[in-house]
Amino acid sequence: MRAVVQRVTRASVAVEGATVGAIGRGWLVLLGVARDDGPEDVARLADKVVNLRAFDDEAGKMNRSVVDVGGGVLVVSQFTVMADCRAGRRPGFTDAAEPAKAEALYLEFARRVADSGLEVATGVFRATMAVELVNDGPVTFLIDSRRLF
Repeated sequence: MRAVVQRVTRASVAVEGATVGAIGRGWLVLLGVARDDGPEDVARLADKVVNLRAFDDEAGKMNRSVVDVGGGVLVVSQFTVMADCRAGRRPGFTDAAEPAKAEALYLEFARRVADSGLEVATGVFRATMAVELVNDGPVTFLIDSRRLF
């Protein structure tokens, strides 16, 4: 499981011109699910996103989590995060999970994050979405569940 995690002052996602999810301050998570991902990947990645201390404290140091600042999390499925661009000119997607599995793990990730008490919004799985955000910092991380040991 891979996530592009962006600290935002606000973010929203729309489908066919209608906003389906929005948050204020917090994390925008663009989430990709791999073929061999499972519940342990969801648990590791959700825990990391919820507890990652990358919000400023009173001294201006990245020392607070999204929970500490009372933020929200907008989770958007994005299989292209799993793309392999090493060979040729066209990205390969053979590492991405098939849609039914990807959707189930995506929804489980959003549920686990919500279980922490955070406001969670989502996009619509497999829809063409328009994502708007104001990246705060900018602060952006690429987190892979397989590298969280």
